[in-house]
Amino acid sequence: MSINRRQVLWGSGAIGAAALLSACSGNDSSAGSAGGKPKKGGTLRIGALGRAGAITRDPHGTQGNESDYLILALVYDTLAVPGAKENTVPRLASGWKPSKDLKTWRFTLAKGATFHDGSPVTAEDVVWSLKRLRNTPSGTARLPGIKAKNIRAEGSDTVVLVSDYANAELPLMLRFTTFVLKKGTKDKDIEKAPGTGPFKLDWYKGGNARLVRNDKWFKRAPYLDAIEVKMFETPQAMANALLAGQIDVASNGGAIAARTAKSRGDVKVIRRRDDMAMPIVMRTSDGPFADPKVREAMRLIVDRDAMVKQVLSGYGTVANDVMGTGDPAYDRKLPQRKRNVKKAKKLLKEAKFDFDKTYELMTTEDISGLAESATLFASQARDAGVKIKVVKQESGTFYEKTWLKGTLYTNYWGTNDSVLFYASKTLTSGAGQNETDWHDEDFDAAYRKVIKTADPKARTAALQEVQKIEYERSGYLLWGMADGIDLAASKVQGLPKLPGYGRVQLENVWLR
Repeated sequence: MSINRRQVLWGSGAIGAAALLSACSGNDSSAGSAGGKPKKGGTLRIGALGRAGAITRDPHGTQGNESDYLILALVYDTLAVPGAKENTVPRLASGWKPSKDLKTWRFTLAKGATFHDGSPVTAEDVVWSLKRLRNTPSGTARLPGIKAKNIRAEGSDTVVLVSDYANAELPLMLRFTTFVLKKGTKDKDIEKAPGTGPFKLDWYKGGNARLVRNDKWFKRAPYLDAIEVKMFETPQAMANALLAGQIDVASNGGAIAARTAKSRGDVKVIRRRDDMAMPIVMRTSDGPFADPKVREAMRLIVDRDAMVKQVLSGYGTVANDVMGTGDPAYDRKLPQRKRNVKKAKKLLKEAKFDFDKTYELMTTEDISGLAESATLFASQARDAGVKIKVVKQESGTFYEKTWLKGTLYTNYWGTNDSVLFYASKTLTSGAGQNETDWHDEDFDAAYRKVIKTADPKARTAALQEVQKIEYERSGYLLWGMADGIDLAASKVQGLPKLPGYGRVQLENVWLR
């Protein structure tokens, strides 16, 4: 795959040009602890979702399991990460600075950064890693607008990226999967390649792993002695393990587990509001949903309030078909779509929709509520005379055969990031994860106008046009945003509260 919805573990909100033009420092991503002063020691046992058939060890490869992604995020550093006060803050990079035309960006590496074997991290290592990343199947989306030949080192501590076009959002788009390996690492050696992160890999077996503290991490040694990651195939099994005391944290445990945990004094619920997008994806280039009237009808068929109440058990909010609801520039003046079966039927008849055919809606059980959302939508569609059959696929099969290729399917993005993030990754004509296979010249032009605009007022106006076009024409039916929910034993302190990628930054966690 390429980068998938799990890899997109970023923080929420948009990043303004002013924030990008300065090199921010620090990352206050963890929850304040209620257990006193942090102390060192102990092993955190954390559960994460995954399946044996989707395991990967390559930090630049297909990461279909949250368990694998969590492990990689602890072993390897990214250039930048989400922050609590600023949307994007430095990590392995200590800062960045653009040229006046916003095309050339210089990233300065953090002083004292080393690999786990003690060797220093150099600009050449970063350049080699970014080029390797760029040459993956989805490299265009991972490094938007940047060709491999336009990535170079400048001295030992500066990496230069030259974009094909002005891009005020570049650091935002580099906040994840920019994991750095040592220059020249061979593919056969990837599994044992030293990282730069706060933890070092002790052992790995079948999706489960033990990581130990990196005492020489360039920022500050973590509090924990070790982290043990255990892979679970279902949220229910993971939640049960937590309640039985077999693990200390259930990552993304889901709403059902959260309800159960409420009655337990020894378990706490960490709730990240509107953390996950769960859209229904309609292919726009061919097939029954190529007609805009049919897509509009599908968006009018869904009962959004019922979806949030029944699928998410109320742990979420109604959405309005524009990806990126956490963006401060999210346009809340767009009319909120509501269920209108009568109008939906009219549009379908005008489009000469085939009511006799049964349409397959592909889904997975990768996360709690995903398959349930498909089933409930299929039930709602019957009110408009639309026959939908829900087909559940195993995760590996789904991402091999359905994702980016299917006609109608569910998916999820584990983040509530900026409107432009989704535009760059999933909606522009050249996007590597163009799930709906949507190509709209007006949208592409509006997107390019936003990213080259530094003036906040002009940028906001241009961003509203991007959202208007997406709202009216795209292939996304985004009915709601799900809350991210972690369950933890009461002894666990300092867990991150940031959404997306921010929640896997565990260097500040400690045990009371």
